[in-house]
Amino acid sequence: MEIIIWEDKYSTGVKLIDSQHQQLFDLTNQLYLACFAGDDVLNTVFHDTMHKMVEYVHFHFSTELKLLNKIDFPDYKNHKKLHDELIRDILEVAKEFKEDKKFIPNNFVRTLKDWILSHIGVYDKIYAGYIAEQKRRGVLTERMLNEMDLSVT
Repeated sequence: MEIIIWEDKYSTGVKLIDSQHQQLFDLTNQLYLACFAGDDVLNTVFHDTMHKMVEYVHFHFSTELKLLNKIDFPDYKNHKKLHDELIRDILEVAKEFKEDKKFIPNNFVRTLKDWILSHIGVYDKIYAGYIAEQKRRGVLTERMLNEMDLSVT
């Protein structure tokens, strides 16, 4: 059972980023599945997966922003702001879950799914279009993208 399914329409055209987006889909689906388990499983699995999600979102956003910086993406600051807002929201929810405040995991997963789909489908498509245009103009090549050091330190 999945709440979010990867489709080619979400592709940015950058293999590394698309692979990381697919991992975000997988983690979201793991959180969703945990919502249907018993309370003990929910608490353990959801907590562990939430921790993985927080770490992976940091990792992915660092990689994506490093790419956008290297290609001189003109809307870098706004894209970073969107990332910062999501990280803040996820950390806030993770804290509420950890502190056992009123928290409805299923609602959080649906919100997370909606954010991922809208972010990739709208904002990441903007930089994907920029990359495609830069490739078309010969400013960027697939080789250049592959050779970029996007490791996160």
